[in-house]
Amino acid sequence: MLLLALANIGYFAWTQGVLEPVGLVPSVQTEPQRMGTQIRPDAIRVLTPEETRQLENEDTPRRPSQGTSSPVSSADTFASECLQAGLFNEQQTAVLRTSLQSALPAGSWQFESSVEPARWIVYMGKYSTEEAMAKKRGELRQLGVAFRSVDSEALSPGLALASFPLQADAEKELARVATKGVRTARVAQERAEARGQILKLSAVDAALRAQLDTLKPQLEGKALRTCS
Repeated sequence: MLLLALANIGYFAWTQGVLEPVGLVPSVQTEPQRMGTQIRPDAIRVLTPEETRQLENEDTPRRPSQGTSSPVSSADTFASECLQAGLFNEQQTAVLRTSLQSALPAGSWQFESSVEPARWIVYMGKYSTEEAMAKKRGELRQLGVAFRSVDSEALSPGLALASFPLQADAEKELARVATKGVRTARVAQERAEARGQILKLSAVDAALRAQLDTLKPQLEGKALRTCS
C-alpha cells in the first residue's frame, strides 16, 4: 500500500511539472505556436448547402447551347474509320451506286476496281450424308489435321483442309497431309478469280454508320469490314 501511494504521488508530481528541475517532464500535447501562424482565422466560415451547390455548378463546365459553336472533346465524338464491302459485279455495282447517291452524302463513298484471287483447296467430299461427313471430321481430328466446311455450293457438303491462291501450293499441301495419313483428299478449285468493284467509305462516323444500316439489303449479303 505504501509503494502504491508513493507511485501515485510521483506520477502526480511528474504531470504537474514539479520534477522539471531534474529533467522529468511529460511531452507537450498542445502546439500553441501554431496559433501565431494562422492567417485571418476570423474569415473562416461554414458554407450553407445552397452555397456549396452554387460553387459546384460554377466548377462544372457548361455544355454549349444549340446554335453556338464550341470545341468538342474527343471523348464525346465517335472515332471515324475506313470501311469497305465487296466484291460487286457490274450489275450489283450499278444498283448499289443508285442507292448510295440518294442515301449518303456526296464524297463519303467511292468504288474501286479490285481482283479477288482464285482459291484452291485440299478437298475431301462430297459426302452423301451428314453422318459420313461427321465421321470424317472425327478421323481428321485424330490425325491432328485442321479443316473447315467449304463455301462452294458445287463442293458442298465437303471439307477444306487448306486454302491457297495457287494450285501448285495446294498440291504441295496435299502431299504433306498424305504423310499424316490423309488418303482420300484431292485438290479442287473452290472459287475462280473474280474482278469487280469494292465499295469503300474512308471516314465512317456515327451519323454515317446509322445511314449505312438502311443500305444493308443492297450490299448483297457482303459485310462491311475494316479497309485493307
